[in-house]
Order: sequence, then C-alpha cells, then structure tokens
Amino acid sequence: MASPGGVPESPRIEENDVSHGSKEAQDVVAAILADHRTMEDLFRRMRSVEADRAAALEEFSALLVAHGEAEENKVYGALKRFRDIDDDEVEHGSEEHAEGNEALLALLEVDEVGSETWDEKLEDLVEAVTHHLDEEERTILNGARENVPDERRAELAGAFLEERARQLASGCGDIENVRKIVNR
Repeated sequence: MASPGGVPESPRIEENDVSHGSKEAQDVVAAILADHRTMEDLFRRMRSVEADRAAALEEFSALLVAHGEAEENKVYGALKRFRDIDDDEVEHGSEEHAEGNEALLALLEVDEVGSETWDEKLEDLVEAVTHHLDEEERTILNGARENVPDERRAELAGAFLEERARQLASGCGDIENVRKIVNR
C-alpha cells in the first residue's frame, strides 16, 4: 500500500502479526529477520517528507522496543547455551540494543517532526540500529542457523513472538517506557 504521496507504507505492526503456519512462526531467525526488514521500511518512511513521519516513528518505536526486549528475554540467553555461538557477540548485541534505545529516546524527545534536529536524531538512530542489524545478522543469526536445531529454533520463535506481542500490547514504545528502559 502507498501513502497519498506514493511512498510505500509498511503494514501496521500488530500484536500477533505472524501466522502460526508461517516460516517466521517456525524459525526464530526468520522471525527476527522479518522484523529487521520492517524496521528498514519504517526508516524509509521516517526519512520521506511525503509519508506520515510521526506515525512511522510511533510504529518504529514500538517495534524496536518489543523486538529488543523479546530477543534479550527469550532468545539471547538460550543461544548462549549452544556451542559455536559466540557469547561475546550475544552480550554485544544487548549493548547495541541499549545504544539503539538511547538514540530512539533522543529522537522521541524532539518536539518538531521533520525539523533539522529531528532529521539529525533520526540519522543517529538509523546508524545505531542498522549497524546492530548488520552485525546481528552476520554473527548471532548465522550462528543460530548453523548450530541450533530446527526444533529448538521453532520453540524460540514461539517464545520470541509471544514476548514481542506482550510487549506491543503493553504500549512499550511510548516515550516514558523508552525512558525507563534507557535509565535501567
């Protein structure tokens, strides 16, 4: 679907937006990658003057927080138990979540969407998050693909998606919650 200005809009993030028979519901790597692609789409919308940038930011904020919390609470700890998955990379992924949340908060605190300051903070956020996505995909997720049995990846997908849905239902992307996460 496209906005009135012709900018493609990503589908709205819903609490249970992955069907049980889908690849994402059967593989935690696929579920995480699907979120990464949605985040990239939302970055494009936030950069476009033809899109509803505030709505894209609201959607992105919820997804980033829900995704990161679900990874840390349900996936990262489980992956550390597998040989050939680098514990340091998993820890580094958590540190990068914190950096992304700090950059998100800085953008959420800018009053005027589309202002020069907003655009600068958006680029800081894009840089922090895309760096993390790239690193996570090359290290943690490739390690999971190669070393974690399909059945366990399916179990982790269920746990990840359930926690992600719980986070989304709680309004996890609002500025006060992001502040709490950054300050913990």
